[in-house]
Amino acid sequence: MLAVAVLLPAQRADAEPSTKPLKVVMLGDSLTAGYGLPGPDAFPVKLQAALQAEGISAELINAGVSGDTASGGLERLDWSVPQDADAVVVELGANDALRGLDPKVTRKALTGILEKLKARNLPVLLTGMMAPPNYGADYAAQFNAIYPDLAKQFGVPLYPFFLDGVATIASLNQADGMHPNAKGVDAVVKSILPTVSAFLRDVAAKRG
Repeated sequence: MLAVAVLLPAQRADAEPSTKPLKVVMLGDSLTAGYGLPGPDAFPVKLQAALQAEGISAELINAGVSGDTASGGLERLDWSVPQDADAVVVELGANDALRGLDPKVTRKALTGILEKLKARNLPVLLTGMMAPPNYGADYAAQFNAIYPDLAKQFGVPLYPFFLDGVATIASLNQADGMHPNAKGVDAVVKSILPTVSAFLRDVAAKRG
């Protein structure tokens, strides 16, 4: 009986790492923050529920700041991503494109983010953004190339376009035509879920 009493606590301690949810920081702008939506309809909340339905235990931290640019995300990275984070999903650049910022500035900021996260040995999923057509083909070509280029450079998985299947569809967006409504968030979650699931399963497997 004494042996059993001694062994059981050790067994419970060994089991803890496998049951602890992954802490995933969602570093983004208003698309992550949930601009114009009730809290339960924000992207990280709905994505976390979808992951749980797939058997993936994860705590998604909403580090979205409305109006943030890629440079803004870089500036606040150190305090937005806590030391106990297990992974980061980067969703930045939409405001850069809307404001017509020089793609070189966006590329430099996203590079800085990925460099800092790599230095911390944090797994990253990069989500891409596409430039609106009103700035012309040259601008779009420069901007749109940022995400696949950086994903290849840093060896991180890429979800090519965060608003895939939602952008420009009036019924899935709020009155401003730029931010998804609740149905739009559902559509984003459904589209990105396989990519996030694969990413987090890999993170969990490597964590052990």
